[in-house]
Amino acid sequence: MSETEISTPNEFSLSGQLLIAMPNMLDPSFAGSVVYLCEHSGKGAMGLVINRPTDLDIQSLLEKIDLDVEANLPTHFPVMMGGPVASERGFVLHTQPLDWNSSLKVNDELSLTTSRDILEAVARGEAPGKWLITLGYAGWGEGQLEEELAQNAWLTVPANHEILFDTPLEERFSRAYALLGIDPTLMTGAAGHA
Repeated sequence: MSETEISTPNEFSLSGQLLIAMPNMLDPSFAGSVVYLCEHSGKGAMGLVINRPTDLDIQSLLEKIDLDVEANLPTHFPVMMGGPVASERGFVLHTQPLDWNSSLKVNDELSLTTSRDILEAVARGEAPGKWLITLGYAGWGEGQLEEELAQNAWLTVPANHEILFDTPLEERFSRAYALLGIDPTLMTGAAGHA
């Protein structure tokens, strides 16, 4: 290696993981929440709360942004409150196809899209295979998420499509804990240090 090349270790990343709020979480934006982390690097983190519905369903949202709904959309398909940042902006987490006008490829199976073209496809009945829509997102600045993890505010576990797209909203919190083999009703939120 020459003197001008810099060796950098692989960056610690929780992208593609679920953050599960510990029972002692006091922040009302995140108490009882499950967050899917779309991006995590040394510069910060961005994710979507996946278990907190708004009072809007998908049809109402599409009509609100002046899209003609041609498809039979499920009436029980809620729009999620993705987090406190940019809560007037829509975010679509979805499976294939992954390449819309404004997409962040999370991994080989999922993208996060913010462009109108995906919403137009949903209105026409041409949505991706699996998808969820949020208003807003959860964001952490440089080192902020790592500090919260060190303070035992969150547990982490790899995400799966079942929890993201198929699990009823009211069960996502307990099922996320179950991925770790934990019953959340038995958690105290206190941690010890040896």
